[in-house]
Amino acid sequence: MTERRYTDDEVATIFRDAAEGQRADISQRSETGGLTLAEIQSIGREVGLSPTGVTRAALALDLAPRASSETFLALPIGVERSVALYRTVTDAEWEQLVGELRTTFRAKGKLGATGGFREWTNGNLQALLEPTATGHQLRLRTTKGSARTGMIAGVLLTGSAAVTAASAALAGNVMPALPAIAMLSLTGLGLFAATALRLPGWARLRGRQMDAIALRFAQPAHLLDSGDASTD
Repeated sequence: MTERRYTDDEVATIFRDAAEGQRADISQRSETGGLTLAEIQSIGREVGLSPTGVTRAALALDLAPRASSETFLALPIGVERSVALYRTVTDAEWEQLVGELRTTFRAKGKLGATGGFREWTNGNLQALLEPTATGHQLRLRTTKGSARTGMIAGVLLTGSAAVTAASAALAGNVMPALPAIAMLSLTGLGLFAATALRLPGWARLRGRQMDAIALRFAQPAHLLDSGDASTD
């Protein structure tokens, strides 16, 4: 597996974050297509930065989940997070992830595997582990299955009320048709509003849950929990 190499800009970001805002004088530039984490740690020692601090800054740079969403009528109906892990996930790690998914989403779900791909699904909620050139990628995604249907039904009912009102006006029977028009309008607007108003909160909750799972799973415990090595 190809070892991760960091560009000059990424190296500058790592040192800045590792120094907690202190500007380090790093004059060395890569000439071989980037620096490895070990090389960055070595340079960091020369300016008093601990290897653990450098590692954590590198992880934070690499493992921030990429967010995307699906929308309908400008409202979120789908949420997705993906994160490149830069390592091959073990069977034990996958089992731990499945346990966390079941706890977080309160769902047993179903397991599946095809070739190098693994998945955990519960309805529209999916966790996919996909092989990459540098190890694995974790993708979490879900859609609000009833959202599109509910909003379309609301729009159609409201539209039916408008058509009924127009027909009644042309026939000169507006007053007798008012109860039906009002019922269709209120039902349509209520259905649309009940569906639409819940979507932003649902999307934020699912996003927070996925971010937390992705970040915890992406960070190797032996790197984050280890104490600072000597800087001599």
